[in-house]
Amino acid sequence: MANSTSAKTPRTAPGKTVHKIKITLRDSRPPIWRRLEVPSGITLRELHDVIQAAFGWEGYHMWAFESGRDRYGVADRDLGIRSAASKRLGQVAPHTGDRLRYTYDFGDDWEHDILIEDVTAPEAGTAYPRCLTGRRACPPEDCGGIWGYDYLIEILADPRHEEHEDRLEWLGLDSADQFDPAAFDAAQVNSELSALATVLIKN
Repeated sequence: MANSTSAKTPRTAPGKTVHKIKITLRDSRPPIWRRLEVPSGITLRELHDVIQAAFGWEGYHMWAFESGRDRYGVADRDLGIRSAASKRLGQVAPHTGDRLRYTYDFGDDWEHDILIEDVTAPEAGTAYPRCLTGRRACPPEDCGGIWGYDYLIEILADPRHEEHEDRLEWLGLDSADQFDPAAFDAAQVNSELSALATVLIKN
């Protein structure tokens, strides 16, 4: 068993490798996703901050990661949640093809599927985390989960809908054109991530 594990482990120490991950908002159609590169040594608590910044969530709801039977977040014995600050991404998902789940807002249940696409050596002079690409805008907070979001988009697309004006007011918009569900700007995401980024290998 030890030999098979070591055969899969990158030659570079986990603290000096980079995980390329794809994070997809579960059940979103069309898919809402981000592809990121993050340090393998990042804690799950830090990864939470990265996901919040990459998607555009506002961070005021409860959250947890799930890996197998283990749950990590803000430690809560009653909920069976262990401290996310005590586990690193490279520990819970060390290999290409590994997966874990991130849930944000236990009411709306925004579930994010995280796939480890690659584990590589970092590039010299490059700051991580960084966003490589992605698709579509983050849903507004508190809109009722993915099904509520689909309904919100339907309402915004129909000026004659009885809830149209109420939803615009709730979102703080003057017109539905001000919210584009297809919008995504990698440069803006990287600007948000810059406060969390560090260079692993200097030039």
